[in-house]
Amino acid sequence: MMRAFNSIQQRLSISLITVLIVVGLIFAQMSLWLFDQGLRRYLENHLRNETELLVAALARGVNNIELDQRRISAAYNRPFSGHYFAIDLDDQQWRSRSSWDYALPEPAQPGLMQALADGPQEQQLLIVRQDYRRFGKNILIVVAQDYTPMLDSFRRVQWIAGGLGLGALILLVLLQRYLVARALQPLEQVREQIAQLQQGQRSALDTKVPQELHSLVQQINHLLQHTEDTLTRSRNALGNLGHALKTPLAILFSLANRQELNHHLELRESLRNQLEHMQQRISRELGRARLAGEALPGAYFDCAAEVPDLVNTLGQIHGRKLAIKWSAPDNLRLPWDRQDILELLGNLLDNACKWAHENVQLNIEQTDSDFILTIDDDGPGIAAALREQVVARGARIDEHIQGHGLGLGIVRDIVEHCKGDLSLHDSPLGGLQVVIRLPAPKS
Repeated sequence: MMRAFNSIQQRLSISLITVLIVVGLIFAQMSLWLFDQGLRRYLENHLRNETELLVAALARGVNNIELDQRRISAAYNRPFSGHYFAIDLDDQQWRSRSSWDYALPEPAQPGLMQALADGPQEQQLLIVRQDYRRFGKNILIVVAQDYTPMLDSFRRVQWIAGGLGLGALILLVLLQRYLVARALQPLEQVREQIAQLQQGQRSALDTKVPQELHSLVQQINHLLQHTEDTLTRSRNALGNLGHALKTPLAILFSLANRQELNHHLELRESLRNQLEHMQQRISRELGRARLAGEALPGAYFDCAAEVPDLVNTLGQIHGRKLAIKWSAPDNLRLPWDRQDILELLGNLLDNACKWAHENVQLNIEQTDSDFILTIDDDGPGIAAALREQVVARGARIDEHIQGHGLGLGIVRDIVEHCKGDLSLHDSPLGGLQVVIRLPAPKS
């Protein structure tokens, strides 16, 4: 239900259905009420004419006033025909044979009785009373007509109108959904372009959009450009800072090796250690700053396009008989910044090539929830007791194993940035196996 209310099209459909139902019901009821009132007024006039005909049917007889049966409608003589009358004089009364033993109610005032009266055989009667004076006497005439056929007709009309209204409602909703879908097509195109931004397939949104979206698209493009400029300036500033510090660090390393410090070995060693820490810290922070590049969409890592070039480059660098093999599903793209994955795989494969005797294997797999990168080599590996220290946050392998040269700092930072997991194991090839699990980003 929440998803329905989060959709503009669903909201418009629900609003349209609600409005149409409310307006349709009101319109239908008002139409029936107006038709009912018009029909009642028409029948009232007809019944008044009937009272006048009944008055005209009264005539003086030999002994008293008589009702001429020949001048009244035959419907008044058929039992329960739906047409009834009652005539009251001062001392005489006449009742239609159609009413049988039913006594018509007399309205208190002349005119149409507003409420329908219960008649014989569950009939609903429309009753009119008229008062006359003739032959020197007051005459009260009540005429009634069965209104049940009209009520039945109203009910049939309601059912027919309801069916037609439901069909019209379904047609209107379908038409509305089609029109809304067409009207929202520019929004869908913007959504697709934003998805392409996330996948690195474009660097800005198309500005050829409707007027209502033009300001939004311009603001997004402006924000993208501003963020890119800011990151570029930050990267350049950090790069300049790193280059600027290289020369002073080189001078300090040179000073630490001067002969004057031969008599102060502890001071020399402490100075070298601190300088090495500074150099490593600068390298790591420059690498961390580069990871901010994922704040803007960049090209994703296409395994089929990138891995062969990386493998060829490493083969040329190490320049010996080393078999570097790799496998990945067809058309697999890793949904992270291309440069990050290149640096991650480059670091790990380069390290594996340094220590491998003959074979290095890279496997890339995709599961329902994550991507698994596995690098195996047939080198000497790392003792199991040292592996936890290697992958610990902030730890460096070269602090524990002299000359090993894994350099996992940047790799660890990239894995943490992707909210992944890095672990070390014994390789089936006999050396070290590095396993990296990267959870698939939520769309």
